[in-house]
Amino acid sequence: MKDTMLLTDVRMPDGVRVDVAIAEGRIAAIGPDLQVKHEVAREHGNGALLLPGFVEGHTHLDKTMWGMRWYRNEVGPTLTDRIDNERRFRAQSGHDAAAASLALAHAFLQMGTTRLRTHVDIDTDAGLKHLEGVLTTRDALGDVLDMQTVAFPQSGMLIREGTIALLDDALRAGADVLGALDPALIDGDPVASLNATFDLASRHHKPIDIHLHEPAEIGGFTLKLLLDRVEALGMQGRVVISHAFCLGALAPRERDPLLERLARLDVALLTTAPASVTVPPLAACIEKGVTLFGGNDGIRDTWNPFGSPDMLERAAQIAMRYDLRRDDAIAVAFDCVSHAAARGCQFTDYGLHVGARADLVLVDAETVAHAVAARPVRQLVVANGRVVARHGRLADTL
Repeated sequence: MKDTMLLTDVRMPDGVRVDVAIAEGRIAAIGPDLQVKHEVAREHGNGALLLPGFVEGHTHLDKTMWGMRWYRNEVGPTLTDRIDNERRFRAQSGHDAAAASLALAHAFLQMGTTRLRTHVDIDTDAGLKHLEGVLTTRDALGDVLDMQTVAFPQSGMLIREGTIALLDDALRAGADVLGALDPALIDGDPVASLNATFDLASRHHKPIDIHLHEPAEIGGFTLKLLLDRVEALGMQGRVVISHAFCLGALAPRERDPLLERLARLDVALLTTAPASVTVPPLAACIEKGVTLFGGNDGIRDTWNPFGSPDMLERAAQIAMRYDLRRDDAIAVAFDCVSHAAARGCQFTDYGLHVGARADLVLVDAETVAHAVAARPVRQLVVANGRVVARHGRLADTL
């Protein structure tokens, strides 16, 4: 196997200094003082900390206004206020999902994210327009950014006639995952909504990623119905529940049986670690064996002026939300945007081991916890064996 890059003198997260040989987009060897038999491209790490490429587990590339003019947010307080406001804005402004998603995807790469799951609105007004724009970005960056697209019914599955047919078209057009939203509080009929969701996913052999904002007992009820379907239809390992605010509000006697069932059915949870609402309990999830991973949600859009394509910043927010202060605890927060996120989204061949896809980030930090806390400039970002950013700047070839 021909070596195409040799990364020298880097420190693994456990502190061991090694070289890394990369061939055909994968890690070919890891060890001290590696020797190669022919001339290769060499990148000198100078003792920098080596991290695996970051994983964004939940964002909305199609909605963003990253790099655009400031959006003055005057939207009402409810979920439906935000949904309706966004639909009007995108229609009136001619918001271009292709250009918007490409700008934010570039920023993610520049900051070290090499795997990404993005939800894309499928809407009866816009049709597949937003998905087509994001698929253009996915194709353009396919050699370096491993992107999953979720066909997401932002207005719900049932309440706008024609949505199910559009989702069917979206999955046929290339969306990787089927999304869903609040079967009880948005659709008003959790049984019919979940039936429609699982029927569509089963017909297309696609996994599911559902936004579940529903609080406390309502959310718990919906969650039980969802898990019933996972078990009955053999969807173990193919469902993610995003947000799952209800799990942070239920008493342990109600919550823990749900966590145990989530673990048994291999249903993963996504949190953005918001400061304003309840969140799934990280320690209890780890204790019960539930995969909990992290993401930004929207970044700089009509819903939210905040967010950043820096997943070290998101790991820091997770750490602060869960009061993680020890170095080993902060490393758990980093796991939420690396290994746990790869497991939750089913990104394969991930990590710092021979045979893994060569997605690597070099930073000037002593430890993983130091990197999360300080969020240093990315000295080097390698995606699928290719240098895509250096010293905090995106490569000119992108």
